[in-house]
Amino acid sequence: MLRYIRRFRLTQNPKADILSGLTVALALVPEAIAFAFVAGVEPLVGLYAAFFVGLITSVFGGRSGMISGATGAMAVAMVGLVLAYGVEYLFAAIVLTGIIQILAGIFQLGKFIRLVPHTVMLGFVNGLAIVIFLAQLGQFKAHKAAEAAASTDVDAHESSHSAIDVIFNGGWLQGEQMYLMVGLTLLTMFIIWLLPKVPKIGKLIPAPLASIMVVSGLVIGLDLDTRTVGDLASVAGGLPEFHIPMVPLNLETLTIIVPVAFTLAAIGLIESLLTLTLIDEITQTRGRTSQECVGQGMANLTCGFFGAMGGCAMIGQSMINMESGGRGRLSGITAALALLAFILFASQWIEMIPLAALTGLMMMVVIATFAWTSLKLVNKIPKEDIFVILLVTGMTVAYDLAIAVIVGVIVSALVYAWKSAHHIWVVEARAEESGNKVYMLHGPLFFGSIAKFRDLFKPSEESEDEIVIDFQNARVWDHSALEAIDALALKYKEAGKKLHLVHLSPDCQLLLKNARDIVEVNMIEDPHYGVVVDYAERIEE
Repeated sequence: MLRYIRRFRLTQNPKADILSGLTVALALVPEAIAFAFVAGVEPLVGLYAAFFVGLITSVFGGRSGMISGATGAMAVAMVGLVLAYGVEYLFAAIVLTGIIQILAGIFQLGKFIRLVPHTVMLGFVNGLAIVIFLAQLGQFKAHKAAEAAASTDVDAHESSHSAIDVIFNGGWLQGEQMYLMVGLTLLTMFIIWLLPKVPKIGKLIPAPLASIMVVSGLVIGLDLDTRTVGDLASVAGGLPEFHIPMVPLNLETLTIIVPVAFTLAAIGLIESLLTLTLIDEITQTRGRTSQECVGQGMANLTCGFFGAMGGCAMIGQSMINMESGGRGRLSGITAALALLAFILFASQWIEMIPLAALTGLMMMVVIATFAWTSLKLVNKIPKEDIFVILLVTGMTVAYDLAIAVIVGVIVSALVYAWKSAHHIWVVEARAEESGNKVYMLHGPLFFGSIAKFRDLFKPSEESEDEIVIDFQNARVWDHSALEAIDALALKYKEAGKKLHLVHLSPDCQLLLKNARDIVEVNMIEDPHYGVVVDYAERIEE
């Protein structure tokens, strides 16, 4: 059996992947139930989503070892549709979400994740670490997640969500219950920290799985009064059944589900591809972004036809998998199949697991996820980069991951454009043959730098009749640059001067050729200059 598993490249270490997958499956249960409550659907709808998304992306996705399932970011975007139109419209929207994500993979849109700067990535992981931490604080409250979800109205979900609200809405455990919850959580964290340091035991079983087993055995054996998975909701259920969304097939339905589907597709792909990038850095390997888009799309398309809420990659569970030694696709497959087995055969045992054990596990994920090195960068990197990190972190906590990343990319792009706008200058030289004055232009010429470009030249003050602008060390990037060149040529003409543009790069020449109707350029044969060169090079000659 193991030989066939290795043959299909599912794993290089079956034992590690299987044990890691079991650990992840245990952590998926309360998360899927909680996110189902957030989305306003039944717990099994979230559990089935975790099964389908986890299994299909593990088999067909672009990144081995990454765990996918029902997520809070997508759940928040679903709840308005569910409360306004019902769960059947959600299933229809999930089907369309899957189609959009598959098309994104086919057209290779996933490659644009490379445009996300490292500062945005730092803000992303820090923000998610804080969100995961705040979400775990909810386990220290007396009220059930179902009651909290039921008390939230449509407008609150449609406007925004804030992970930090958990601190201020009350309901904390009191007395012995709080002490017991905190103590068991700390014990779980201690076991996860200690076990890898014990050579023989640490290699036999992943520390997270061992901690859950030890704390669960302690709670059951001593009959301790603490909350368990069963207090959230029942995990028992049957096999998911094929189900076509019961919605009218007309234009009105499309107008309802299309905006939600595009939102869900964007959130799912952004979170999945950023998680993929993070796992790439951890494992020193490279996943396939386009294949991941297709895998996520196939998973959500299947969810829509089997009564599941859909999902995407989960950074918390992926980090658990990494920490437990899961690297192959078998870990995600094991987690999904184990989750289904829990639902079908072992629900009564899973419901006995104390929430404190799973909370301690997720707290260790928080510690591992947060980019602690970013705290040391405060006085070592530009202030603009620090601002982007804090901005993305804050918006992830206060609003939404997708919005935070998009805003972070936009701000980073504007900062880059502003800095690039000041990196343009000229060096004066003299042509050897004609003796004409030559301006050697350096830097990018685009919408941000055209103002400084104009200030570099004073046609009315030139004493020469012919002026050459050499673009050998410059690049023309956009239409604004072409307009600036056209305007400069006109100024030289009005001043009675003749302007030559030389050493244009192939891409610049293409732009100028296509814009011939609006830009007048006198293309002459490139002369040979006595260009000002580095002093060291002259010494060598």
